[in-house]
Amino acid sequence: MPTLITDAFQRTARARGSAPALRHRRNGSWTTVAWTEYHDAVRRAAKALIALGVEAGEHVTIIGANRPEWFIADIAAIAAGAIPAGIYNTSSAEQCRYVAEHCEARVAFVENAEQLEKFRAIRPELPKLRAIVVMDDEVDASASGAAKPGEWLSWDAFLALGDAVAESDLDARIGAQRVDDVCTLIYTSGTTGTPKAVMLSHGNLSSVVEQAAALVDIAPGDDVVSYLPLSHIAEQLFSLHNSAMLGTCTWFCADVESLGDVLRDARPHHFLAVPRVWEKIQAKMEVAGANAPWLRRRIVRWARGVGLAAGHAMQVGRKPTVSYRLADRLVFTKVRAALGFDRAKLMLTGAAPISRSTLEFFLSLGLPVCEVYGMSECTGVATGSVPGRLRTGTAGFIPSTMQLKVAPDGEICIRGPHVFKGYYKDSSATAEVMDDDGWLHSGDIGQLDADGFLTITDRKKDILITAGGENVAPQMIEGHLKSIGVVSQAVVIGDRRRYLAALLTLDAEKIASVASTVGSAARTCEEAAVCARFNSYLQREIDTVNARLSRVQTVKRFAVLPPELTIDGGELTPTLKLRRKAIVEKHAAVIERLYGS
Repeated sequence: MPTLITDAFQRTARARGSAPALRHRRNGSWTTVAWTEYHDAVRRAAKALIALGVEAGEHVTIIGANRPEWFIADIAAIAAGAIPAGIYNTSSAEQCRYVAEHCEARVAFVENAEQLEKFRAIRPELPKLRAIVVMDDEVDASASGAAKPGEWLSWDAFLALGDAVAESDLDARIGAQRVDDVCTLIYTSGTTGTPKAVMLSHGNLSSVVEQAAALVDIAPGDDVVSYLPLSHIAEQLFSLHNSAMLGTCTWFCADVESLGDVLRDARPHHFLAVPRVWEKIQAKMEVAGANAPWLRRRIVRWARGVGLAAGHAMQVGRKPTVSYRLADRLVFTKVRAALGFDRAKLMLTGAAPISRSTLEFFLSLGLPVCEVYGMSECTGVATGSVPGRLRTGTAGFIPSTMQLKVAPDGEICIRGPHVFKGYYKDSSATAEVMDDDGWLHSGDIGQLDADGFLTITDRKKDILITAGGENVAPQMIEGHLKSIGVVSQAVVIGDRRRYLAALLTLDAEKIASVASTVGSAARTCEEAAVCARFNSYLQREIDTVNARLSRVQTVKRFAVLPPELTIDGGELTPTLKLRRKAIVEKHAAVIERLYGS
């Protein structure tokens, strides 16, 4: 039954006591925060917000990498009756200003000197901002230039403010909250324009966590790794709110480059990654495999063949074969240990489309990755797969507490206790996506199979209409193109054009190996992009992909972009979704050449 996040957190903290709640690196070693310490810090921070004059229903913003203070600030704001709004770590000062101004933030929590500088620059434009709190205790005035007295507070100075506030004042704030109250704001990543602020209630969040607990074996003390942006609903649900309600222990990873080491240290029971992370893990494993001794390569190739066949067979109720058990002992157990997945009960992917080839790569190694489909407006989850109820290549089934239907035009519509309360300060945008019967119109196109598993085919707004009037879904084609081993990213274009074309980026770690095989001298992305032999190889691979597609879906021409598409380049959102309009504008000259004579 839906509950208050604050109540759930307090019950969990009392039950877990001295057990580990949070783990983070300090001076190269792992430091543990017990549940009692976590709980006490949240209450001190909540009282500090009250001391700063933050009223119930007002907002605070948080920007920074994943760390204990992020969790504490978020739960403390909720406990004080305020509403936290995360800002993506990669946001510019202007983007920070938009969020802080839009939600009329009273307090801004910033991680370090870099984030502090953003808010110092925009503070004159934020008259309602009462305080800036720096979470990193190593930042001092000299780290960001001369600071005026009281311009910002250190973390310890902020917490100390709460000591003058009575515990009863905080208890009164908590006691006044209701399950239907707005609990957090999630700003959308803005694939098509200005971000919108999704209002999620205590009931929205707790209902999804409770449904997850009913489907997956999540035990108190299970370990998870937090590394995806905490301003995104996926990471907030997976680590922050799951932890608060179910008592999991969170290991913080401040940057994705160190994720491999953190995974091997934490050996998480549950792990969530966006497709790009899974693809990068796959790429490193393939490079390592190619350099393995000949006999080892043969054993792994045999094991993967067995693993893929058995993985699909088990999804329809068949039992593992003797060959699978042998492959598991010889190969899969070693792979899981090397990756840090030897204790994993659940491995998830979400937030963006993932290619079937990547899913089958991990399935072939005895590592089934379960897809979750959702959006911020339905608290991140509309369908999902779990071990024992999985169909590789689908977005999963509809959980029992949720409703989903496919409209006559193919649009996926969602209803249930997880559907948001609307967009903050934007009733017209809310009305565009919510109908009178409470159905959320997702903007995604999909279909349900006979067993109730959902397949996403595309975004409604991303559908390309060719010059011949044909409707084409680019995401499906892009998934096929990314199955070409050396291709890291693919963007299909062709709206109002006479044929489809593609922009490709390459995996730098695989170029040399492929080039040697096809007789190319290319060793870098830049060299491969202009090498005739390398491009001939890519054309042959695209021809193979085209053979699996209908005539209107085939890619007639392509171009290799030497650099990868990036967040900093404006081509990806902070959650690594394609900004199609920005990509088309930025690479207009390349695109025009593809449609030239």
